[in-house]
Amino acid sequence: MLKSQISIFSHRLDGILMFLGIHGRFDRVYHSMSTQPQPGKKAPDFDLPVIGGEFGDGATVSLSSLRGSKVVLYFYPKDDTPGCTTQACGIRDAWVELSAKAKVFGVSIDPVKKHGKFIAKYELPFPLISDEAQTMVQAYGVWVEKSMYGKTYFGTERTTFVIDEKGIVKAVFQKVKPAEHVDMLLKALE
Repeated sequence: MLKSQISIFSHRLDGILMFLGIHGRFDRVYHSMSTQPQPGKKAPDFDLPVIGGEFGDGATVSLSSLRGSKVVLYFYPKDDTPGCTTQACGIRDAWVELSAKAKVFGVSIDPVKKHGKFIAKYELPFPLISDEAQTMVQAYGVWVEKSMYGKTYFGTERTTFVIDEKGIVKAVFQKVKPAEHVDMLLKALE
């Protein structure tokens, strides 16, 4: 709980500092401490809001509730952006094959309402997890410092985790290229 509160505070303070044009990230030290779970290690549990697929409004999902099934968690920066849409539609188009091998979830810090619009717009058959408090992106080590047009900021790194039936990480794909994502997943799930 405290870690989540610190994260929210530091993220808000970061936004204020950025707005004021003050560089020198408050949360750089805090965020650099999170590391990604590696193959062979237990995947961090979570319990977060989810929508889409078999999940209706107000639903939550936890990794522990998925034990006994292979799970794919693909982290992406933002709903309805070009790369994220390419990645999501690739999964949609390969859904019959992918869903036979694993339970697939997209994860971003977007709110559930925005996820619902993204799902409806592109007819996505799989659920999306909402991590507005950034607890999951931090637990999985994908909340990283980025740079664009000379400005630094924190955001979600496009990363995918394949987790076995016992909750152990089997594969990690970092900085995934959206158009190549499905092929990587299918090979990892063989």
